[in-house]
Amino acid sequence: MTQDGELDNLVRKRIRGLRLAKGWSLDELAARCYLSPSTLSRIETGHRRIALDQLAPIARALGTSLDQLVETVADDDVVIRPQRDEAHGRTTWLLSREPGPQGMTVAKMRLTKPAPRGSADSQRVHPGKDWFTVLSGTVELLLGERRILVEAGEAAEFSTMIPHAFGAYDGPAEMLCILDHDGERTHLRPNP
Repeated sequence: MTQDGELDNLVRKRIRGLRLAKGWSLDELAARCYLSPSTLSRIETGHRRIALDQLAPIARALGTSLDQLVETVADDDVVIRPQRDEAHGRTTWLLSREPGPQGMTVAKMRLTKPAPRGSADSQRVHPGKDWFTVLSGTVELLLGERRILVEAGEAAEFSTMIPHAFGAYDGPAEMLCILDHDGERTHLRPNP
């Protein structure tokens, strides 16, 4: 099949899939985009070429954009191949391309150094919340004066307005984090 044929087939499947997801019959979609049901049926089944003057009203009726209806698909928009970033006893792999809803970033971290001790400057404060789950090992979470051990299979969620820091406890630990914009800036970017 040619590239144009593959795209054509993909667009037809998207039209049918969106129509069915909305629970609409051919008649209902046809009425919304001012086409005959038979024309729409032939478009969906590949028995009629799709014309631009038909595609735009179909996209509009389905509540999508023309761009989304015809965008090509490649594995690069699905598979994330994270790059390692090693600094300060922590290896980080970003698992999201760009901040998601509400500016959230997903990252995997491997911690090899313990949580910082000593001065109050070793614990950070920023607006928002942090969340993580421990994949292996134990993470030591310092929240102000509190010391909390979070073991593999457990998760932690806390207000980041509390001074906080974390590190490995009794050996390396790996964790999966969901950080808001301020948490991403504080925990994943080098300290000045």
